[in-house]
Amino acid sequence: MPPLQKTSNLAWNILFLCWLTATIATLGSLFFSEVMMFPPCIMCWYQRICMYPLVIIFFVALFPLDTKVVKYAQPFVFIGLFFAIYQNLLYYKILPESAQPCSQGVSCTSDYINWFGFLTIQMLSLIAFSIILILLLFFKRKAI
Repeated sequence: MPPLQKTSNLAWNILFLCWLTATIATLGSLFFSEVMMFPPCIMCWYQRICMYPLVIIFFVALFPLDTKVVKYAQPFVFIGLFFAIYQNLLYYKILPESAQPCSQGVSCTSDYINWFGFLTIQMLSLIAFSIILILLLFFKRKAI
């Protein structure tokens, strides 16, 4: 296989993993809110606003492979990651409760799930955005 084709295949696979991660995160958030009936807080909504378009952006960039996808996906990832980090800092009480934007309605630190003592909805969002960022960095190195 020619080196260019190998790079192209690897870039496509990395981008597919980005799409898969964004899709799983999107379906997971919809499952928690629509099936389990866990109401999302304000911070969760901001993260959803950043995650949901990534599913479409990555899918469209797969066919044909668009190496410029990093340029228009990274802003969503960075903004979503910012909100995910901020919410986790609130959840783990590193930031004071007064820094919480959720003054009415559902608290940003609600503990709906707690798998293995550390996997919360807040942490799952942070993990998803982090995985996508790392994959995009690999994609940028391999595709460009």
